[in-house]
Amino acid sequence: MAENVEDLSIEYTEDGQITVKQLGKEILTKGAWATLIYRYQDWDRKKQEYGPDKYSIRRYQKRNGEYMQKSKFNISSKDQAGKMIDALQKWMDEDKS
Repeated sequence: MAENVEDLSIEYTEDGQITVKQLGKEILTKGAWATLIYRYQDWDRKKQEYGPDKYSIRRYQKRNGEYMQKSKFNISSKDQAGKMIDALQKWMDEDKS
């Protein structure tokens, strides 16, 4: 794991091949508990190409100077991400009333 929240990543390499390719990262919260959202693609071994964009929200806890992943929620498609955005926007707009 990482000592600094900025160094956290979900990119993963296996046998010289990047199997989880990180495309983006946003730090939502910092501190003893950090929340990050990632944009990534998985390597499809059969097709020998990267699949569609996916998203993951991950929570990390800093212990003994290092961040350890404690939970995650994977958003499996752009459609699901759009529905989440719509719901959050609706709730935020309701709060403005």
